[in-house]
Amino acid sequence: MSASSTISSGKGSRISKVSKDHKKPTPAALVGAIQLAIGYAVGNLSSKPDRDVLMQDFSVVESVFFPSEGSNMTPAHHYPDFRLKTYAPLAFRYFRELFGIKPDDYLYSICNEPLIELSNPGASSSWFYLTSDDEFIIKTVQHKEAEFLQKLLPGYYMNLNQNPRTLLPKFYGLYCIQCGAITVRVVVMNNVLPRAMKMHYKYDLKGSSYKRRASRKERTKSSPTFKDLDFQEMHEGLWFDVETHSALMKTLQRDCRVLESFKIMDYSLLLGIHVLDRKVTSRESRRDSRKGQKVLYSTALESIQGTVKDPEPVADDDTFGGIPAKHRDENLLIFLGIIDILQSYRFIKKVEHSWKSLVHDGDTVSVHRPNFYADRFLKFMGSVVFKRILSLRGTSSKRKKNSFCTVKFASQEILSPQKDEWEKKKAQSLDNLEVYSSSKQPDLLPKSAVTFKSTEEENLDGSEHRRASSSTIALEDPLPALIRSHSDSELDLNLV
Repeated sequence: MSASSTISSGKGSRISKVSKDHKKPTPAALVGAIQLAIGYAVGNLSSKPDRDVLMQDFSVVESVFFPSEGSNMTPAHHYPDFRLKTYAPLAFRYFRELFGIKPDDYLYSICNEPLIELSNPGASSSWFYLTSDDEFIIKTVQHKEAEFLQKLLPGYYMNLNQNPRTLLPKFYGLYCIQCGAITVRVVVMNNVLPRAMKMHYKYDLKGSSYKRRASRKERTKSSPTFKDLDFQEMHEGLWFDVETHSALMKTLQRDCRVLESFKIMDYSLLLGIHVLDRKVTSRESRRDSRKGQKVLYSTALESIQGTVKDPEPVADDDTFGGIPAKHRDENLLIFLGIIDILQSYRFIKKVEHSWKSLVHDGDTVSVHRPNFYADRFLKFMGSVVFKRILSLRGTSSKRKKNSFCTVKFASQEILSPQKDEWEKKKAQSLDNLEVYSSSKQPDLLPKSAVTFKSTEEENLDGSEHRRASSSTIALEDPLPALIRSHSDSELDLNLV
């Protein structure tokens, strides 16, 4: 059977013949077909020259048929016949280059080793597969989600150009596999929680409270994913230093405003917590995994805004880019990312919100209009989940400054009556000097200018002056000196 290949753009797409093999494939065969298809799609791009991404590139869909016996374009394989559709291949190639992903590394991660199936804690029926090197997640999406992502690509392209450091999902490819009667759409994106680093706690947080508690079935799992109400009971908040907290909240604010502009809601924050103080068992596997990082801005620490210092390494183990935090007496590494952003506030979501509002408080349900959802999400993250450790140095210096001002004002109040008394004495002394200077008898001194005291009186006066403030004593010193200088001049005149 000869291979048929089509390239479609927009509504004028040509639909190829559907495969005659309607046999339902096994999950293993389906995963193998996905790996083969992605390998072909990426390898086929090498023949296309590099150029700038154009607007029409976002709506391109390339289609190729893979018969099991092979063709002049496709290799032979032992899976059922299937068709591959590759969405916006040039645009996604640009996204991969933006994050420093080389084609060979991308192919090696996805196609070289078997994919690892992950459990899905959410309400959706999506399948999750992880590459063996922990770099990429392959997730199945619904038709509406794939369609929405393709419409989102121009705005997503603009946002990544402005800000590659983001907690939003990083999409590296969108594909559709039609195998028999089954159609599977998959998206390749970044992995938020490294498998080699044990997550002692996992949370899916939305900022709402209606039915936001992990089910009994979920709690029985070896690594359950808890929700908002569980977090408030189990952790009550994670503490960061001022710089890290500011960088984290700025990134969340920026990402939420982007999602709000796209009218996206019902997204979650996937949060993984690794407790550093607890003993790690799989030390060898941690050394082997992620020997060389293949993707830029892929770790939690790289994804937040600002210049945050890298955390110190823990013994011989790598921190895998986790964000350092504290909870009570425990030192933590935090891994996080915003997930499930392919939910727009369409008609069906508006109906869902209205129906839930009839039986419960409308502001507490997860489905809500985008601007309210973003504000509630940020408020919950900033006040309940992520908290800031206040600097003790700044508060102590501020207290010292306030206490200094208090002492200063008090000393001014004490010195003010003494200063008034000194002003009166100074004025009286100056009046006596004026009388002396206008006298016709230079050999006589004014009686009020000089007063003779006994030794005991002088000692008593000295002790009283010592009890006064030092500023008062210093200010009174020039006046006796002035009188002594005039007395000396009078003595010189009498001698002449």
